[in-house]
Amino acid sequence: MQVLPLLCAALLSAGLGRPCAAAAPEYQLKAIFLFRFAEFVEWPPQAFADAQAPLTICVLGEDPFDGYLDDAVRGEKVNDRPLEVRRYRELGQLGACHILFISSSERERMKRDLDALKGRSVLTVSDSDGFDRDGGMIGLELADNKVRLEINPDAARAADLKLSSKLLVSARIVGTP
Repeated sequence: MQVLPLLCAALLSAGLGRPCAAAAPEYQLKAIFLFRFAEFVEWPPQAFADAQAPLTICVLGEDPFDGYLDDAVRGEKVNDRPLEVRRYRELGQLGACHILFISSSERERMKRDLDALKGRSVLTVSDSDGFDRDGGMIGLELADNKVRLEINPDAARAADLKLSSKLLVSARIVGTP
């Protein structure tokens, strides 16, 4: 039910093993997960403006990452696309976005925001309780110094996203009621 060993192996092979230490701050680990999700998800071509467009990781609401997300993606590329981090206070401001972390500060608007994202190829991620059951795609939970994933593949399919079996194998699979 945990994908940490798989991602830690990927991090070690990329020379980024330091964040796998059990003592790493929670949001440092979660920042690395957001970055690495880009390697395990396939977006449709129309999700990008052109072949050179960056893959964007966005944060909606209060940013809990304290610079860790920026550090994780600095100078990195996935499938020859540079990575960018963008932050938004409200969903209505959201521009090009491929991975959207919805902060727990948005819990009251979460269901409405997820409904508004239907039809867009945006991988939605949060660490709010019940996120995946509300229609979100990947829920992150920290337990015993390990990040555990709950993945809703139905929500990802509905957004025309293909999740790698490498991502799904260690996750708890959930569905939208």
